[in-house]
Amino acid sequence: MCGFEKFFLKKIPITVTDCVSITFMGHGTEIEVLNAGSVKLLDRFGSDVDIVNSARVSFASYQTEMDEKASGLINFLIKNKHATPFEHVTFKFYIKCPIFVAREWFRHRWSSFNEMSMRYYVPEKLDFFFPDIDAIRKQVGKPGHYTFEQIEDTAVYDFVTDSLEQVYQAAESAYYDMINAGIAKEIARTVLPVGQYTEFIWTVNLRSLLNFLSLRNDENAQKEIRQYAEVIERLITAYVPETMLAFENNNREAI
Repeated sequence: MCGFEKFFLKKIPITVTDCVSITFMGHGTEIEVLNAGSVKLLDRFGSDVDIVNSARVSFASYQTEMDEKASGLINFLIKNKHATPFEHVTFKFYIKCPIFVAREWFRHRWSSFNEMSMRYYVPEKLDFFFPDIDAIRKQVGKPGHYTFEQIEDTAVYDFVTDSLEQVYQAAESAYYDMINAGIAKEIARTVLPVGQYTEFIWTVNLRSLLNFLSLRNDENAQKEIRQYAEVIERLITAYVPETMLAFENNNREAI
């Protein structure tokens, strides 16, 4: 509950009495990612045919359905990096991910983000990242030229998860102790680690989204953000299948 608030527009009172979690936004399916994260497509605007019409407006041409010629045009646009028609298609997502994943995500600046703020909000419970056993890895090589190798030793996995558990429990306890002691939320939150989950709304046009996918759904991306990128790619393919086919056929390069 967000309390009782009143807003006035042109002297007409509008009463807002009930605010629920942002996870209830939209009508799409919320897809689980990692141990406590998720992705949900909240809204979208446009499709493959809108890309075609945006490109053909130069010739005052318009069509309502895709055909073979239109599919060929989309492939031509991607192959030759004629990118602006793809900016007329947008997607809006709800994302719940660890803070360390969000920090990589927010580097993609040609999109819009609004994040849950613990300066104002105290969650009833905190969620923290724990890796799957196949995600425990070591870094091999020099900076800029390294690879990662899985560590299959269960004792190492237990060591990692036990260490995380100890840190998370201490941080969570300190956070709520400070909140209960009347410490300002903006100070209490500083004790929490980057393994904590955050939530945000992400609105992005398709051109920028293809750039995101070219970098984050790639073998060189960090495993955890790649798992989110894989889900997002599956979701948008249902709405822009010809674009995603052309993207795949042209080496998944940003445009």
